[in-house]
Amino acid sequence: MKIDFHTHGKLTKKIPFSSQYTDWLFEEATKSGLDAICLTEHFNTCGFAEIYEYIRQVYEKDGDYFIAPTGLHIFPGAEVDIAEGGHTLVIGDIDTILEINQRLEPYKEKGLYLSFEMWARMVKEYSVLFGGAHPFREGGHIPELLQEQQEAFDFLDLNGKDMAQGAEKNRAMIDELSKKIQRPIVAGSDTHQSFQYGCIYNDFQNNCSTIGELRREMDAGCYEIAMSDYLSFQVRAAGCMKRSLKTIYAMGGDYVSIMLDE
Repeated sequence: MKIDFHTHGKLTKKIPFSSQYTDWLFEEATKSGLDAICLTEHFNTCGFAEIYEYIRQVYEKDGDYFIAPTGLHIFPGAEVDIAEGGHTLVIGDIDTILEINQRLEPYKEKGLYLSFEMWARMVKEYSVLFGGAHPFREGGHIPELLQEQQEAFDFLDLNGKDMAQGAEKNRAMIDELSKKIQRPIVAGSDTHQSFQYGCIYNDFQNNCSTIGELRREMDAGCYEIAMSDYLSFQVRAAGCMKRSLKTIYAMGGDYVSIMLDE
């Protein structure tokens, strides 16, 4: 099972949810060779609940994932900011993710984010996977947390965007942190649009349909991380496309119809 642990279903936080754009993204994920994704949408994105309610209504559910028309398996999740600076990932069943996001409603503006300690305490109340997102990205402070706090994570995110900016250095730093806290590393593209799919992913030996199965396979190390020979180009192309589509939207254009060639 080829799975990407860090993806988004919207172009940006502030642009309204478009079911057509999200459906198109999932189609492109399948075309890139992925079997599954974790949809870790930003917790403070416009229309967070709308995305998941759409998926619930339109896609078939099996275990903890939903099945897109192309066969792509979609595990619900969220990317959550912390007060110290930095991002975390939480992956679970849809009702859990929606409940957590509702509880985070008072803490979605910068300056109001939960401290890591308070956020990690909330996470422990649920059966979810908890990850440190792109821990060494500029502006983040996950590496500066106390070791006992870092050990609250179930995994660390080897992020496609960061790998494009310095693969050897980024991998070495994450490897060191992984060894220190004894937590596995899984790969995520961090894509907001199609070109970045497949730049980096995890090749699990077995198919997984629940969060518990994902945890078991991850903890057992029954997977390999694969990286595209064109990772840097894919990330640059994705960034260029994202900026162009944002500009089209800001000027009143229909960025969705452009991507769908309508």
